[in-house]
Amino acid sequence: MAADESWWQDRKKVLAQARVVVIKVGSAVLTGSHGLEEDLLCSLAEQLSALRDGRCGSRRFVLVSSGAVAAGRAALAACNRQADTAGLAARQAAAAIGQGLLMRAWNRAFSPYGIPTAQVLLTRDDLRARQRFLNARNTFAELLDWRVLPIVNENDTVSVSELKFGDNDCLASLLVNLIGAELYVNLTSAPGVLDASGHVMSHIPDVATLDLGRLCGAKTSVGTGGMYSKLLAARRAAQIGVPTLILPGRAPRVLARAFAHEEHHDQLLGTWVCPAVHAIPRRKFWLAYQSDPAGTVTVDAGAAAALLERGSSLLPGGVSAVEGSFQKGALVRMVHADQSLGVGLTNYSASDLKKIMGLKRHEVAAILGDAHYPDVIHRDNLLLDAAV
Repeated sequence: MAADESWWQDRKKVLAQARVVVIKVGSAVLTGSHGLEEDLLCSLAEQLSALRDGRCGSRRFVLVSSGAVAAGRAALAACNRQADTAGLAARQAAAAIGQGLLMRAWNRAFSPYGIPTAQVLLTRDDLRARQRFLNARNTFAELLDWRVLPIVNENDTVSVSELKFGDNDCLASLLVNLIGAELYVNLTSAPGVLDASGHVMSHIPDVATLDLGRLCGAKTSVGTGGMYSKLLAARRAAQIGVPTLILPGRAPRVLARAFAHEEHHDQLLGTWVCPAVHAIPRRKFWLAYQSDPAGTVTVDAGAAAALLERGSSLLPGGVSAVEGSFQKGALVRMVHADQSLGVGLTNYSASDLKKIMGLKRHEVAAILGDAHYPDVIHRDNLLLDAAV
């Protein structure tokens, strides 16, 4: 088999064999100028019902559904109330109106197929604490064992940082890790990932090598993300060995066609994002993405080389600058020459790190006493090339 065809065979194999799948569908797919397009929801429900018990065996799906804010905005418009939902509080209020409408629409769509649904509203905080992470994982496992379809959304009404660019794309990528999914499908308003000439890319061998800022355009008009956030989510999934399929969500019977194992390249829908050859441990995935970095640690050339080439820990002597106000145990970004190297959990607060940066071990002891750590960030608690 030619090397350039291996991705095609991998795609067919994964689509046939994946038993646990996360599917994310965006606002631009589900909604129009008058709110939720229930015919489209019904079509997706019909396809998912058929795929759950297809000829290749039983599958389990978790559906990450945007659309609450857009549905709430449309509901207000239907009552002749033209609300400006540009601000955070207004978006949260619109989400409070629309979330119930969104779930009722999904319930109606899945009811003819005897598929019960469960609403799961999450924020990043729910996955940050390890005990809550494990509780969430157990809840999803129970729902899937009961043959219930979890429908997940950001808890937009109370969240703050989660309403920014890339919200549900980020959440979906974290769910891939949480539930142990083998495939991540992202239904978007685009035909797939477009190259510089405007053609759909059939596959992306290594998403980590892409210049996402140059490749991707602006955010969509009804959602909060764009292709940038979708590829960032795909990059996270790739790091734990999970491929992503980015599909045109409004194409007729898009899921049924994608899972039908077409025989020729030119018949394939969307863009296949290949998984990383060497997957990272899922613990490192969790620690790297459980929260946004609370600060930045700049390292010198020697420390950067030690981290990247020798897999070393970050020592105090390699730190040249500290930005932000963070406590011991916080997640921080490591940078060198204005380039992000990765993230890690710091053994020192920002104030203590500023006292000891650039110093050797015996000099650190003279300032902080014997109760200090040899490493600023231990290699077991960092992830290089993190998608943040």
